Amino acid sequence: MDKIAVLIPCYNEERTIEKVVKDFKLALPEAVIYVYDNNSTDGTAEIAEKAGAVVRSECTQGKGNVIRRMFREIDAECYIMTDGDDTYPAEYARKMAEKVIDKKADMVVGDRLSSTYFTENKRPFHNFGNTVVRRSINKLFKTDIKDVMTGYRAFSYNFVKTFPVLSQGFEIETEMTIHAVDKNMRVENVVIDYRDRPQGSESKLSTYSDGFKVLKTIVRLYKSYKPRQFFSVLSLALIIIAAAFFAPVMAEYIKTGLVPRIPTLIVCGFAVLCAVQSYFAGLILSTIVRKDKHDFEYRLIETESRFKIEEKCVNK
Repeated sequence: MDKIAVLIPCYNEERTIEKVVKDFKLALPEAVIYVYDNNSTDGTAEIAEKAGAVVRSECTQGKGNVIRRMFREIDAECYIMTDGDDTYPAEYARKMAEKVIDKKADMVVGDRLSSTYFTENKRPFHNFGNTVVRRSINKLFKTDIKDVMTGYRAFSYNFVKTFPVLSQGFEIETEMTIHAVDKNMRVENVVIDYRDRPQGSESKLSTYSDGFKVLKTIVRLYKSYKPRQFFSVLSLALIIIAAAFFAPVMAEYIKTGLVPRIPTLIVCGFAVLCAVQSYFAGLILSTIVRKDKHDFEYRLIETESRFKIEEKCVNK
């Protein structure tokens, strides 16, 4: 088991990967640097290996798929996740690692949005998207995460080995944040400086398509983690729609004693039935989610026990 493992998922980062590997080796000389190549068509893997990184590959395209492979294959007391594009300074890695190792944090967020992100990042829609996602998650999940979509994070062994990676692409950061909040894990923030990509380095993040995927992920996870609230909102919307269509029918009945729009009345009845079903579906699913949280705590205890055993074996 490694003391600290630096995880760098990469796709066509030959311009910057050497500097990233060397910077993290200098900042954390005791760490093992892992570069996972995700079907690069340039010299990323060769350059990373020459720089001193342990290079492995993941053939299924997508950052989420790479993170899944990393989390499965690597055992460490502390994990530092960063990008290979040299946008995250390595000098903050020590502070982030100490919060995991010494202060027992489960996830440490490298907070770009409280420092230089909005001035360094040259893509205004990315700035807007980060703000929308952060506010949406903080509102829906009643938390105060400073930077939801940062790719610079530190994790504990417990987090990595109990986190179910479901996303395949860049929405993985959103999934990590919501998982940590929902499972009452200890989350710390470290304000970091952010620098834009150097000249000639291209972002793999699509502003519109990946942004839409992130918003879909938020809705999906809200439904999964907060089913009672989600289906209650859906139920209320159906009731409002049914009431809006029923009001003129009722008014006409009071006035004339006739109900000429029978199909509208039937649709209103079905809408009310759907609202009732939606509400009770939320109640049932919320019970299942609560049971899953109980099971998760047991899995967490088992993971901690396994970690202590492995740590003892390493020390021997």
